[in-house]
Amino acid sequence: MKAQVGRCLLRTWAFVVAGSSHCAAASRQHVQNALRELREEGLIVSRQGSGVFVRERTERPVGLRPYIERAFEDQHVRIDFAGFSGETLHGIIAEPLDKIRIGRLRPESISVRLLLSDPAQPWAIPCTVNEHADSPTFRKRAEEIMRHHTLAIVDSVTELGELGLVNEVSAQVRVHPAAPMLKLYLINNEDAFFGFYSVREHVITYDGETQAIYDLMGKDAILFHHSTTDDDTSIGSQYVDQARTWFESLWTTVAQDYQR
Repeated sequence: MKAQVGRCLLRTWAFVVAGSSHCAAASRQHVQNALRELREEGLIVSRQGSGVFVRERTERPVGLRPYIERAFEDQHVRIDFAGFSGETLHGIIAEPLDKIRIGRLRPESISVRLLLSDPAQPWAIPCTVNEHADSPTFRKRAEEIMRHHTLAIVDSVTELGELGLVNEVSAQVRVHPAAPMLKLYLINNEDAFFGFYSVREHVITYDGETQAIYDLMGKDAILFHHSTTDDDTSIGSQYVDQARTWFESLWTTVAQDYQR
């Protein structure tokens, strides 16, 4: 990371120096050329009104937690999630909500939307190993997990509004009929995290019944991160825009409010 930062700074400085002997317009053009090259290589990201930042590049999975925690430092917080149970989001969001309760954070508004597969309808996956059939037993177990995490998020966010700690709060859960094959986090309409659920054989025991199923595993999934930039045509900006469009298309059409 330090090497990348140094390379970014040195290359930008070199362009500035190269242009210093010319007119101011030429110098600015050198700087813009340098920034464009670094942006195309994915070494920096620029945001309108905020400036240019060095992008951390790592072979390890991108950390979701810091981005969600930083989102709560803004005046208006918006978190959209699509996936299986909301378990990961529940664990991450607890700390910033606690900071609001003790007065360390004070956003003006919070909006959280959770878009999940409907456990009341048959699923193509997860399914039984032998027959590749829907498993009502598994869906019942999955709904209990989903209810625990999603409703805890809803209740915690709603409580902040009832206590007068946040002026405007909204927390909603909707379900749709499609199988949960991916997970998506949209953070303040600026950052998108996307990961795949892998299908693996798994044995569950529920109410004394043991069953082998092809389960969906997501805790170890690598999350791919894209951010909006001041360039609407950049890959990051287009990805976030399309992810929002996909989320809204499900949310406003086939998804229905989850009945607790």
